[in-house]
Amino acid sequence: MKAIGIVGSPRKGGNTEILTKHTLKAIAEEGLDTELIRLAGLDIRPCNACGACDKGEQCPIEDDMFPIYEKMKQAEAIILASPVYFSSVSALLKSLMERAGFIAGRNGQVFKGKVGGPLVVARRAGQNFTHAQLTYWFHISGFFMPGSTYWNVAFGREKGDVANDKEGLATAREFGKNVAFLVKKLNT
Repeated sequence: MKAIGIVGSPRKGGNTEILTKHTLKAIAEEGLDTELIRLAGLDIRPCNACGACDKGEQCPIEDDMFPIYEKMKQAEAIILASPVYFSSVSALLKSLMERAGFIAGRNGQVFKGKVGGPLVVARRAGQNFTHAQLTYWFHISGFFMPGSTYWNVAFGREKGDVANDKEGLATAREFGKNVAFLVKKLNT
């Protein structure tokens, strides 16, 4: 059983990645394999509404998205993590969500029955809308979404600041534990 954490920040080693690693560590402690996938430095272009995915699990856009989609299909759990950019998900992650969501949805609801949920890092505000955006994607894709002790949000601006948000870290850890619990219940 595997959980992947997809970091939608264009900044390597930043707060979103730190929070995602923290969550994946909690999942690994429960016996699941984990993998961190960074979108930083990858070429993930937006959907161009060509409709090719209506004819099968394919996308004619030649970039780095499809190998990630394949990893998403194989995982039992998917975490999407984003920094807040203008009260929204990062463009990198939004492009992945649109394309992976269309391909999966138009080809038998490929993600239906998986476990997943969002992680959000904000400097100060916008976290609720960003959290909602991610949550909507998980809902329309048919995921089971465990909760935590609060919303899966932490705060930090400069690299490493999120490590000072003790409540955010505790929330992310509990979310990870709940992801692992639900994956194991659904797969035993």
